[in-house]
Amino acid sequence: MVATGAGRIVLRGGSIPAGGDTQPAAVAVEGERITAVGAVEALPDDRVIDAAGRLLLPGFVDAHSHADGMLGDPQVQQALLRQGITTIIAGQDGVSYAPGPGSYAEEYFAAINGPDPAYRGGGVAGYLDSIDGAGPINAAYLIPAGTIRHEVCGRGAGPAAPEQTAAMVALASQGMAEGAVGLSTGLDYVPGIFQQASEIAALCAPVATAGGVYVTHMRGGYEANTAAGIGEIAEIANLTAAATGAELPVHVSHFHADASIVLAQLDALAAAGIDTSFDAYPYVRGCSLLAMPLLPPELSVLPLAEVLDGLTDPVRRPELRAACLARVTTSASLGPDWARMITVAHVAPTVAGGPDFSWAHGLTLQEAATRAGAAPIDFALDLLAAARLQANAVMAVPHERGAAELAQIFGRPEMMGGSDGIFIGAHPHPRARGSFARYLREYVRECKAWTWADAVAHLATGPAQRFRLGERGVIRPGAVADLILVDPGTVADTATYDRPLGLAVGIDDVLVAGVPVLADGELTGARPGRGLRRSP
Repeated sequence: MVATGAGRIVLRGGSIPAGGDTQPAAVAVEGERITAVGAVEALPDDRVIDAAGRLLLPGFVDAHSHADGMLGDPQVQQALLRQGITTIIAGQDGVSYAPGPGSYAEEYFAAINGPDPAYRGGGVAGYLDSIDGAGPINAAYLIPAGTIRHEVCGRGAGPAAPEQTAAMVALASQGMAEGAVGLSTGLDYVPGIFQQASEIAALCAPVATAGGVYVTHMRGGYEANTAAGIGEIAEIANLTAAATGAELPVHVSHFHADASIVLAQLDALAAAGIDTSFDAYPYVRGCSLLAMPLLPPELSVLPLAEVLDGLTDPVRRPELRAACLARVTTSASLGPDWARMITVAHVAPTVAGGPDFSWAHGLTLQEAATRAGAAPIDFALDLLAAARLQANAVMAVPHERGAAELAQIFGRPEMMGGSDGIFIGAHPHPRARGSFARYLREYVRECKAWTWADAVAHLATGPAQRFRLGERGVIRPGAVADLILVDPGTVADTATYDRPLGLAVGIDDVLVAGVPVLADGELTGARPGRGLRRSP
């Protein structure tokens, strides 16, 4: 058949990565697929996009995102697309909406994922259906093990009974059949903190047999405790393989620690024959629920009303205060200076007549407590009570690692880009709006730890293959036309810890499934995004 050019888009004048350099190339797109790469003649009916001076790259895959319920928000859409992100991996850290009704995630994880206005139940299939045509961004989904446990075991903190484990395995099997790309755990959150390796391995059995990935926020707070978390990952992978005869690929979420620790533990997993990948964002400070480092898990797992009673009851409060203070001051990742290391990122509006803590956004707990005339632990607990636990915080680490040390970690072939982006909050972590542009600015252009081809491998091709997203993450005929145009000289993050809402610059044109969704830096209003089912 002779091409007529009707309905075709041609991106001309740009270059694509080739080894350690780039080479001029044009790309033709018809429908949702790339049809030609190289010397492409523009036909009279073609829509031509001028890519002069820019790089043509496959759309990036954010391997760790918390935009699960926010893909219909235009501000979130623009924040992602301006970084070149066309697909996210949702369902992280063991807690999200499906396969339950969504209520547990919207209660416990509200300060991370927020409510989902589109998901109305229906399990993994229902979540993926809610993404189809709802916006410009694609989403694949991990079955959250904590959500499964809550559905079956409720608020129980003990080991699951055999019949409960069987019911959880059935939910995991159903989720994989409905297109999930794997299963996630969050072993510092509830109820994940109560899940034993044997229980997790049982849930991973249908994941391994279906060719999915086990993704984990491992136990122990990372940093100096990394060896214990990695040891448990290896135990889970080995138990799963022994039970099924199938290899369980594993993926470590936001693997942050000193470079020497990270590299040694990756080597240990490789030596044990475990197929491993990981994501790491280009910042040192973290961000999570404020309640996570403060409240004992045995309290957090209770219904919200009971947690709030514990925070506000004058009889119970002194004992809880002492327990929380001991917990945070002995934390390996925080320690005695904890109040100066935690910055308030989000406090949900309080009920009518309640105290207003919005003034604390962007302040450390020490600064805010001083202004309030309270001890930091009392201020933090009062804030949690007023916000009904819907608060998150940016958390510093004792040792701020620089770009040179992070480059050692990012140089590993197992590394994939993941922002751990949380969009909830007036003063969020800048990683949500800056991570992928920061990779390109700092690690390609400035310190040259990556070539442009390396950036594609880490940010697009690698995660697309790892999570079985089909013909994505590459530029070749037949591939899905998720494409971004990058100005190599200006691409940069503008979000900072002090001003975290700045959008990335240098990526102004993006196509998803062959449809322009960002043009001259603005949303086009097109909605070709899809819930991506695991590819055979």
